[in-house]
Amino acid sequence: MSRSATATIHLDALRGNLARVRALAGGAKVMAVVKADAYGHGLERCARALAGADAFGVASIADGLRLRAAGQRQRIVVLSGPDAASDLAEMRRLRLEAVIHHDSQLAMLEAERGGEPLKVWLNLDTGMHRLGFAPSRAREIHARLAALPAVDPAIVLMTHFAASDEFGNDLTARQTQAFAAATRDLPGERALANSAALLGWPAALGGAAGAGGSPAARYWVRAGGLLYGLSAVAGKTGADFGFAPAMTLTTRLVAINRIARGERIGYGATWVCPEDMDIGVAAIGYGDGYPRSARSGTPAGVGAAPATVVGRVSMDLLTLDLRRAPGARVGDVVTLWGLGLPVETIAAQAGTIAYELTCGVTRRVLFAEDGG
Repeated sequence: MSRSATATIHLDALRGNLARVRALAGGAKVMAVVKADAYGHGLERCARALAGADAFGVASIADGLRLRAAGQRQRIVVLSGPDAASDLAEMRRLRLEAVIHHDSQLAMLEAERGGEPLKVWLNLDTGMHRLGFAPSRAREIHARLAALPAVDPAIVLMTHFAASDEFGNDLTARQTQAFAAATRDLPGERALANSAALLGWPAALGGAAGAGGSPAARYWVRAGGLLYGLSAVAGKTGADFGFAPAMTLTTRLVAINRIARGERIGYGATWVCPEDMDIGVAAIGYGDGYPRSARSGTPAGVGAAPATVVGRVSMDLLTLDLRRAPGARVGDVVTLWGLGLPVETIAAQAGTIAYELTCGVTRRVLFAEDGG
């Protein structure tokens, strides 16, 4: 019997989420971030649905190659830029744009002799302390890049927020101010806002506290999780902000067993039946990407009825308390997350974030498309 775990991707949700991002962006350009195989939703299918974006953001040249092979003609930005000098020729061949964040990359560009102008994004480290040049070097690096004939003069200035999902944390305001000070009077578009900043930090889109109060049309939003209906804010779901889930993960019941009160369920015998009850067995486990760390009590759905995970999730199977689903039958659809059951809820029960769950769906899960 083939496995029945299925991830259904809702293409209309992707399109609707992009439209909502645009509405919130107030005229800023939108980069659809499709790294990690579009957050686990499938790069090519999501790119088709998100074709209205102004650019795509990817983590590697290989992803850029896949997008070009699929016929995508938008701007494509490699968010960590070139790793080796040989990457520059490939980026030009594929018409990819490079984020430049380190002296080694600058040296690659300065060592070039000729070549078509490469579009670059200059990344400044205003407080994330992962990638980027110190803000004090912004004018120096910008001038060096602008002086290179093999670099397009329309350099985009960018930074990355460390805590924009925490609306009460003033680090984002301090990063925005540091960016504004470092880039004042420098030409070019700005790219500060990610998904969370779009929701909670208007200054990152050229608000009054932004870089000179410039109009939003000069700005970019790098939208990731929100495009897939995923919240970047703890304790909130994408639906709380008007976004729809783009993935529903389902499987089927393969067994229902009557288990006596006091008997223990699953590996480690960690969950005890409080009464004589039906235990359902669903054909999904951590081998499919459902988190092993999901605690007993994590919600699921069986048909239209609620159920909860009990005992430890195993590689291929998990067990369910069916007391609130008395009509359950073998073969019924089991919903693990998606429409009506936010993936953020499952992630919280597993001690992680929704992004990790959707990215972690494995290759043995069947993918299906909904919405044309």
